[in-house]
Amino acid sequence: MIDFLFTADALMALVTLTFLEIILGIDNIVFISIAANKLPEHQQTKATNIGLLLAMVQRIVLLFFVSFLIGLKEPFFHIETSWLHLEISWQALILFTGGLFLIYKSTSEIHEKVELPKHGENELKGKKIKSLSQAIVQILLIDFIFSVDSILTAVGMTNGIHPNHNYTLVLMIIAVVISIVVMIGFANPIRKFINTHPSMQLLGLAFLILIGFMLITEAAHLSHTKLFGNTVGAIPKGYLYFAIAFSLFVEFLNFKMQKKQK
Repeated sequence: MIDFLFTADALMALVTLTFLEIILGIDNIVFISIAANKLPEHQQTKATNIGLLLAMVQRIVLLFFVSFLIGLKEPFFHIETSWLHLEISWQALILFTGGLFLIYKSTSEIHEKVELPKHGENELKGKKIKSLSQAIVQILLIDFIFSVDSILTAVGMTNGIHPNHNYTLVLMIIAVVISIVVMIGFANPIRKFINTHPSMQLLGLAFLILIGFMLITEAAHLSHTKLFGNTVGAIPKGYLYFAIAFSLFVEFLNFKMQKKQK
């Protein structure tokens, strides 16, 4: 086992998997930051750390059920009409439900911040413990949705590295642990930055709407959806990450300009 972990193929796969998990975890960090910032200040760091640690445990447990996750890709229901073709699988349903939840959660948060700016402060009083548990549950649910996609991608990347499945399983677990440790290191500074800059809060919520829409289109793609003869394609994640990076760059220039004006 030790000899395998220090081979060139294993180290390259470990670096690639860790990088993949961190990149895919950007979506998670944005959601965690917004969910945790709804809590009282003394519970925000706790919710972020507990949520990420439980997410790590959840991903490791899911890795032991890889065959079950692969089975989620198989269609269990077909719809065939003159204008619609669908091959519905559990994976597509999970992504579709998660996309709808992200869009609903983000739009309701934007409405609350724009139309009812003091509503959140009033609601936090008297239900702090309940809010902490709700935040952690939401973090775990969203992480489960992202985990299904990332774990299946990781399985495809490690396929063929070693004939013993246990070796590749250990490799994926190490990648998950490293990526979660890195995310814990960056999650709280990112959360504090988002919390202290209202424009970043709205920008983060807008990102979640984009991610929700991407999950819905990916679910349609996995279902081999054809609408009036037109196939629904998946949106390349690179486009989404470029849009996020470009928006952050513009916001950074805006901060610099505001500082100079002050």
